[in-house]
Amino acid sequence: MIFISLAMFFFLFFIVVLAIAAKRATNTLNEEEREDMVKQVYHYAVAFITLIMIIGGGVFAFMSVADYVSPNTYVESFEDYKNMSGYKVEIENVEKEKLSEHEIRAQYDAMVVQQNEQSKQFALNSFIKSLGWILIPLPIFVFFQRRINREKKNHS
Repeated sequence: MIFISLAMFFFLFFIVVLAIAAKRATNTLNEEEREDMVKQVYHYAVAFITLIMIIGGGVFAFMSVADYVSPNTYVESFEDYKNMSGYKVEIENVEKEKLSEHEIRAQYDAMVVQQNEQSKQFALNSFIKSLGWILIPLPIFVFFQRRINREKKNHS
């Protein structure tokens, strides 16, 4: 959400600056030139915002790949796990059943594997979402960049 807010701030700032410049230039420009300048401002603004979105998506995608390759999971020590899980929970005044060291170690290893898999799944999910920040604005950026280049050639 912060990224979207930042992109919108830059977009509005860009529009305000260009609107001020356009207002100053309106005294010397005819109607057709003013319309042309407004189109250019719009094209540059859209290209700028979509470029910001693509860059942000690339950064988020890189961070997700890094989290997938090297998951950053906190795993409690075996001793802490053993102290917390050494006994099965007593249900309705049934006797407590003590687990063997081997059973506790198997449960602990399964928990560690499960946490690593969950971290990797979360990183993969984040990567796919980040691709949306790249793939959705990319065609829009390319379209407006081509329009800008075409307009530059026409004015030359």
